[in-house]
Amino acid sequence: MRRLETTRRKFLKAGAATAAVGLFAPAVHAQARTVRVGYVTPQTGPLAAFSEVDQYIIDGVLKAVAGGIEAGGRTLTLEVIVKDSQSNPNRAADVAKELIIDDEIDIMLVGNTPETTNPVSTIAEIEQYPVISSLAPWQPWFIGRQGNPTDPSTWKPFDYGYHFFWGLEDVIAVFTNMWNQLETNRVVGGLFPNDADGNAWGDTEVGFPPALAAANFKLVDPGRYENLQDDFSAQISAFKAAECELLTGVVLPPDFATFWTQAAQQGYRPKAASVGKAILFPSAVNAIGDAAENLSSEVWWSNVHPFTSSITGQSAGEVCAGFEAATGKQWTQPLGFTHALFEVLINVLQRASDPRDAEEVAATIAATDMRTIVGPIKWDGAGLPPFAQKNVTKTPLVGGQWRKGDDGRFQLVIVDNQTYPDIPVGGEMRPIT
Repeated sequence: MRRLETTRRKFLKAGAATAAVGLFAPAVHAQARTVRVGYVTPQTGPLAAFSEVDQYIIDGVLKAVAGGIEAGGRTLTLEVIVKDSQSNPNRAADVAKELIIDDEIDIMLVGNTPETTNPVSTIAEIEQYPVISSLAPWQPWFIGRQGNPTDPSTWKPFDYGYHFFWGLEDVIAVFTNMWNQLETNRVVGGLFPNDADGNAWGDTEVGFPPALAAANFKLVDPGRYENLQDDFSAQISAFKAAECELLTGVVLPPDFATFWTQAAQQGYRPKAASVGKAILFPSAVNAIGDAAENLSSEVWWSNVHPFTSSITGQSAGEVCAGFEAATGKQWTQPLGFTHALFEVLINVLQRASDPRDAEEVAATIAATDMRTIVGPIKWDGAGLPPFAQKNVTKTPLVGGQWRKGDDGRFQLVIVDNQTYPDIPVGGEMRPIT
């Protein structure tokens, strides 16, 4: 295996001033008509639910651009090389290196939680490859990748990485808006694991603690726990003792199923449980059964979002219906954002004169101004602190609850849209009974 320092892109850059490059330039130019895209995603492991939409989206995108992408007077064809992170950050970094060294990609896409986005984005930054990322709150993605995440004075922007998603400030606003619809004692139990998401959500400076205190909620945080554990008795006891009528956290799907079952067995039942990650997916909610009624979560995207695809022209509802018809599964929220990753990619390729010029591609990503199936994408710094304005753009977020439908399956109903009124609500927040 070649060392990272001798990747194809760096080899071409290093030789740009030599006569040899002049000899080989025609061949390189011809190859540029096929753009090789690396995509890292957790196809297996505890985060695999995030990626169950991937093949459907990739197949649809490749079909839509089968005739080529018109860019700068030439036609580009698209090749997508998918690698499985296995829900493991070390594995994610390894396959990112494989894509750069062995597969000789031109641009990287990555999504689905900081465990995948962070190591892949870091490798791409080191190797000077443009990377578009999503499906992870921006604070873990940006702050978690700094040399010293605890010292804001040392934080620096990235040259090659651009991220679109919402932030902790948005999910906090959504959760508190939903809770304010209920009569509670405003005491919140925090279920935060020892991982990038959990440490960010529970951070005493930028996470839930200061924001909840400012909104007159009391947070009970029993400390970090390790993922994939089988006993949550300590956390349940702490929440019962403090009479936490509200519950929040960012939990792996199998961990929340364990926690919720044990909570019922031990007599803990909050009036609202608004949990990130774990109950985003209908498969996870349906597996919990009747006890999942009125569990609540942030809603990144849904079948009623008022946006359309820049690739196919389909509405959010049509994309969801197509997925369900093709797979027999219920739509999931990553469906929209995975589709949007490829929307941004194609938009960038249409505007970049040379898809193999990393600096130009990065600058083209930064200049993006488009509407996608998940809403507007424009890296203009809106709603962000100065340190993140170059690399992050935010997308809409609202709140929803799971309700059992007439077919016996749980459906996600939007119950609060104060943060983005253009997304319609389908009901009001209900307490867990």
